[in-house]
Amino acid sequence: MLDTWGFRRRMPRGQGVIGLFTGPPGTGKTTAAEAVAHALQQDLYRVDLSAVVSKYIGETEKNLAAAFDEAERASAVLFFDEADSLFGKRTEVKDAHDRYANLEVNYLLQRIETFTGLVLLATNRHSALDEAFARRLRFVIRFDHPDRALRADLWRRSFPPETSLDELDWDELAQPELAGGSIQNAALAAAYLAAADGGTVTRAHIVHALRREHEKLGRSFAGLFAEAGS
Repeated sequence: MLDTWGFRRRMPRGQGVIGLFTGPPGTGKTTAAEAVAHALQQDLYRVDLSAVVSKYIGETEKNLAAAFDEAERASAVLFFDEADSLFGKRTEVKDAHDRYANLEVNYLLQRIETFTGLVLLATNRHSALDEAFARRLRFVIRFDHPDRALRADLWRRSFPPETSLDELDWDELAQPELAGGSIQNAALAAAYLAAADGGTVTRAHIVHALRREHEKLGRSFAGLFAEAGS
């Protein structure tokens, strides 16, 4: 279409696709990126920020260039998780640190303009992205916390078929307002507890795991409704 309809001639830069997944932690942004790559039958190259960002001048840009070049060579989807750490707003230059940080953002803007593939960004802080990146986004998809019906379905899916389960009330388990990632964490924790206690996941194991998950999130856990009457 770009060639037959003349858009490639009109837009010599910015012919790739940049998409943003935004929303609270644990709502499935990374899983969605994996699903997109799978649907396109392409590899997903997830940029490891710890390996890319360097304190040495020019090294971050060099590492980013290698990531873009390799993704382009392999026709892979390039995925930046916690994207606000790299694509954040440029600041007023007050010292050398600010100047070099802004140079990294400027480099990313230029490199994205010439990239011809698909770049996916994921962030919990959409507003922290530099406005110049926001203008280049082809689509923005918001990920919200699941409602109760979806949480019940996520609980059902969180245990593999091989897991030995007691009779569980999925709707009851879906009472706490948790993201999908937290539900999966609680399910795994309950499985570990069960493995050390008879081998079958029970409601008690899950309640224990839910309490721990809420503690990790800094939230209070009042228990499940059925507990309140017991």
